[in-house]
Amino acid sequence: MLKLKTLKHALRNLLRNRRRTLSTLCAIVVGAVGILLFGGYNHSIKYSLQTTFVRSTGHLQIQHRDYLLHGTGNPAQYSIRHYQKVMDIIAHDPVLQPMLTVSTPVLMLTGIAGHYAVGTSRPALIYGSEAAGKVQLNKWDEYHLGDFLQNRQIYSGAAADSAFIGGGLARLLQLCNLARNQPCSAPPAKENHAADLPSDLLQLSQQARQAHAADSDNYIELLAASGNGAPNIVRVKVEGIQPQPARELDDSFVGIHLHQAQQLLFGQETPGVTAIILQLHSTSQLAAARARLQQLFTSELADYPLAVYDFTELQPLYNQVLKMFANMLNFMLVLILAIALFTVTNTMGMAVMERTVEIGTLRAVGQKRRDIQRLFLSEGSLLGMFGSIIGVIVSLLLAFLINHAGLTWQPPGVTVPIRIHISVWGEWAMISSVVGVLLLITVISSWWPARRAANVSIVEALRHI
Repeated sequence: MLKLKTLKHALRNLLRNRRRTLSTLCAIVVGAVGILLFGGYNHSIKYSLQTTFVRSTGHLQIQHRDYLLHGTGNPAQYSIRHYQKVMDIIAHDPVLQPMLTVSTPVLMLTGIAGHYAVGTSRPALIYGSEAAGKVQLNKWDEYHLGDFLQNRQIYSGAAADSAFIGGGLARLLQLCNLARNQPCSAPPAKENHAADLPSDLLQLSQQARQAHAADSDNYIELLAASGNGAPNIVRVKVEGIQPQPARELDDSFVGIHLHQAQQLLFGQETPGVTAIILQLHSTSQLAAARARLQQLFTSELADYPLAVYDFTELQPLYNQVLKMFANMLNFMLVLILAIALFTVTNTMGMAVMERTVEIGTLRAVGQKRRDIQRLFLSEGSLLGMFGSIIGVIVSLLLAFLINHAGLTWQPPGVTVPIRIHISVWGEWAMISSVVGVLLLITVISSWWPARRAANVSIVEALRHI
C-alpha cells in the first residue's frame, strides 16, 4: 500500500512539472529508439550475411585434414577420392539425416582460362560443382529474406559444358558481349600470341576447339595440370557472368560442372573433390552436427583423413563485419546512456532544489528520510519506464516504415544489394535488455538527488526561499 501511494505521489509530481518531465522523456525515448533501431539493423546484417555465406559455402565443409595447409597448391593430392561413400555414410546417419537439407561435393583448382579466338589467357580459379546441389543451397532462407539474395546464377544442368565466369575475367578474356558494364575492346591482331604456345598445348587447344562447333565467341578453354603433371584442357561455353565480392576473385573465377573440373584435375584417374558442403535446416544445429561428424571421423570414417570447418572459419569476413558493427553499437550505447544519465540526474537535481520547502514540510509531518528517498527514486523509475515503453513503440513504428520503404545496401563480401530490414519485432531479448538498461540508468541517476533530498534538514528546508 505504501509503495502504491509513493508511486501515485511520484506520478503526480511528474505531471506537475510537465515541461521538464517531457524533455527528460524525450531524451530517454530518443535514446531507446536509437539503440533499438541500430540493434535491429545489426541483427539484419547478421541474418543477411549469414544467409549469403551459408548459400555459398554451406554451414559445414568436410575437407582433407591437410587441405587448408597444403591442398590449395596441390588439390589432387589433398582431395577426398571416395567422396561418394563419405556422403552416403553422412546421408544415412540417424543423427545427421534430420539436420541436413543438402550435401554436395565441390572441387577447386587453379589453372589457365584462355579465349583462343582472340588470343588471351589469364590465371583462373576453377570451381567445379553440381548444378542440382547449387540450386538446393540457394533455397536456404531461415530468416525469410525472400528473393533479395536469390539472383545468383546457376549454370544449366542440361548443358555439360556450360560455365559462369567473373565479370573481371570476362573483360580480361575479351568476352565483351558478356562484360557489358565494363570497358572492353578487342585487342589488335598483332597481340594474338596463340601461335607462340608450346606445340603440345597448342595441339590440345586446337583439338578441343575442333570438337565443338564454333558457333559463338563465348567458348573458352581451361587448362590445368593433372595430378601426374600432364596438362589437361577442356572447352566450355560461358553462359553468363557471376560477379564476385573481391576484385581478384572476380578477375579469375570460373564456375563449371563438377565432372568438367574432375576431368581437368584427374583425367582418367579416380576423381575426387576438395570439399563436401553440408547445409543444415538451421544454424542452431551447427554445433550438434559438427560434434556428430567428429564422432564419425573416429568411427565409421576413421579410414579417411578428414576435418570439418564451419562457415565462420572458411569466411573470416563474417565475424569481422559483425564485430565491427557490434563495436559501433556498443559505442553508440555508451553515448546514449551517458546522455540519459546526465539528463535524468539534472532533472531530478532541479526537482530537489525547487521542492526543498515541500521536502521540509513532508519531513515535518512525519515522513522519514527513506520515504523521501523512495519518492524521488520512484519518480526516476517512472521516467525510465515510460520513456522505454514509448521508445519501444516508436521504434516498432519506424522499423515498419523503413522495412516497407524498399531501401537497399550492399555489405562487404556480398555482390548484390540487400534490402534494409530493421529487425525489432520478435527480438525480445534485445528489447528487454534495452528497457532494463535504461530503467537501471534512470534509477542510478536518481539515486544521488534522492539521497540529497533525504538528507535535507527540516529547519533549513522550511527556511529555503
